[in-house]
Amino acid sequence: MQTLLLGPDDVADYANLPAVIDAVSAAFAADARGDTIMPAKSYIDLPEYNGDFRSMPAYVHAGEWDAAAVKWVNVHPDNPTDHDLPTVLGTLIYSDPETAFPLSVMDGTVLTRLRTGAAAAVATDHLAVPDADSLGLVGAGTQSYTQLEAIATVRDIETVVIADRDPEKQQAFVDHFSGRFEVRAGSIAEAAGCDVLSTITPVESPIVERSWLGDRTHVNAIGADAAGKHEHDDQTLLDAKLVIDDYEQCTHSGEINVPWSAGVLSDADLYGELGPIVAGDLDGRTPEDGLTVFDSTGLAIQDVAAAHVAYEGARAAGAGTDFELVGTDRT
Repeated sequence: MQTLLLGPDDVADYANLPAVIDAVSAAFAADARGDTIMPAKSYIDLPEYNGDFRSMPAYVHAGEWDAAAVKWVNVHPDNPTDHDLPTVLGTLIYSDPETAFPLSVMDGTVLTRLRTGAAAAVATDHLAVPDADSLGLVGAGTQSYTQLEAIATVRDIETVVIADRDPEKQQAFVDHFSGRFEVRAGSIAEAAGCDVLSTITPVESPIVERSWLGDRTHVNAIGADAAGKHEHDDQTLLDAKLVIDDYEQCTHSGEINVPWSAGVLSDADLYGELGPIVAGDLDGRTPEDGLTVFDSTGLAIQDVAAAHVAYEGARAAGAGTDFELVGTDRT
């Protein structure tokens, strides 16, 4: 048997974003049913290199398909300036759960970008007002592009406001999407006033004030992925219908982690996890709802779902490179 090697271009080509959104949605529903196994994300902190490694294993039984995978990923903030490398580099091993054979080794960096955007789209679909047509983005990095692409699949987005402290990044984003959307550079306050807001920054002190948000804005809080990170005013989290992706991860390293540690937030302030909403066990947006927030830390089940789409798509197209990774001779 051969293992399929999929590089970043292969993943980008064959992990079709609408299909990834559907698969991620199915993974959240499977998690709510108890049809997943997802050990806690483990960290290897490397302060001498100002970075860390994270291992993210999971198994998902989504009904029509099941799969297992583990992603090995890092965060090294000095990489761009010191080594001309991305801050985040990921590798994923995708395995057959019946035999444990490694079906594929694939790029996990593009995969992470896609599944993160997909999770925001799933949350937006269930929590944003049905007629949402404006999207604000804070942070004009790579993920901002995927946020727009993904959210535009679940809402008819017409107007986009991109905020970033780097005017060149803002302009690059505007230039990229100007033919498809009414997109402009703006302030954080202007972005926050849109129907949907996605924040994608690594800040440790809130940059989005409660007063800037619209009465019925839905917020995807994406940037906080480690203890100490915090993008939003505590009052926003207290006022909102607050939905999280995973209790353990969010209280440790999500948008809520700082006010949670300070005792500002408690269980009583959490509406619930996204999985039960997707599964239909918990209401999403109701007519009475105003502000909603989704705290997204990124789950291994999302990686499995996205990898499933990439692998099946590449196999069907005859793409990728087959190679012998493990010995299968039983003698």
